[in-house]
Amino acid sequence: MLYRAMYIWVDGTPPTPMLRSKTQMLEEGQEPGIWGFDGSSTMQAPGDDSDVVLNPVKVVPDPIRGGNDILVLSECMTTDMEPHHTNHRAACVAAEEKYADFESWFGMEQEYTFLHDGYPHGFPKTGYPRPQGPYYCGVGTDRAFGRDVVDAHSQACIDAGLAISGTNAEVMCGQWEYQIGPRGAVETADQLIIARWLLERIAEDYGLTVSLDAKPMKGDWNGAGCHTNFSTRQMRDPNGGYDAIIAGCEALGANKDIHVANYGHGIEDRLTGHHETQSYKTFSYGISDRGASVRIPWQVERDGMGYLEDRRPNANCDPYVVNRLIVETICGAASSAS
Repeated sequence: MLYRAMYIWVDGTPPTPMLRSKTQMLEEGQEPGIWGFDGSSTMQAPGDDSDVVLNPVKVVPDPIRGGNDILVLSECMTTDMEPHHTNHRAACVAAEEKYADFESWFGMEQEYTFLHDGYPHGFPKTGYPRPQGPYYCGVGTDRAFGRDVVDAHSQACIDAGLAISGTNAEVMCGQWEYQIGPRGAVETADQLIIARWLLERIAEDYGLTVSLDAKPMKGDWNGAGCHTNFSTRQMRDPNGGYDAIIAGCEALGANKDIHVANYGHGIEDRLTGHHETQSYKTFSYGISDRGASVRIPWQVERDGMGYLEDRRPNANCDPYVVNRLIVETICGAASSAS
């Protein structure tokens, strides 16, 4: 009896890598093993040395095909079994292991935009819809566009065993969000990648394109981010947690340039200082401030412990890069200070 294993990986397409996938038939009882692909067709290798290895790192049930079929998230390796230069997961694993004592947790808020015929889903064929405002958490045929896809996606994430914690319509017409976490740095990133693949695959069936563009519509429209919530064991401690959060914010501010440079393509178009963003040229943090680089939720200040929200990562960010940088910056600074 055969079953199907859908191997999923991140390619090397510049400036924003895409997801790729292909299916292997496995015998009942056979575990998915290393596989490979033509890297010259994915911007990951030259034609005269084209083999790239797929190394399975996470297996979940396939909620679309069902039965015994599975999804196999894989990292890209060279034929010497070293991390490929497009593999940013390996460095995230190393950072999480180095600072394991901090017990870092992440929750990532993936915004995205449904496109139909090149325009956000719900935009009229000529002109523009009414200004943004009623679409955020909206309900109704004139405010919520794509809910059927969103609901199918959230159920698929549940069936795949992912830690999806919520969904909502976002500020721009045709824009939505789902949240993954809280989990560790690598696990959250792994699950976010699988959830991205599921979203694109399900949107195929509805004739929609999923855009992770940081600014899908120029003008007076919100961009799309991947706000990243972060805490350590020290931040979650009722005794001194808030001080650890402030120290984390200060560490992020001291390293703002490297974070902005690695938080996704087109960040200058999105972090303008308008539309619920702080300028990419400036760093700030504040309580309940969605116009800051980093927001501290009001409940966190009240409780004196909790987490911070880095609002700068783009929707098209590499979650392994984002989570690695946050761990290295905040936990590294705390280690140096102790």
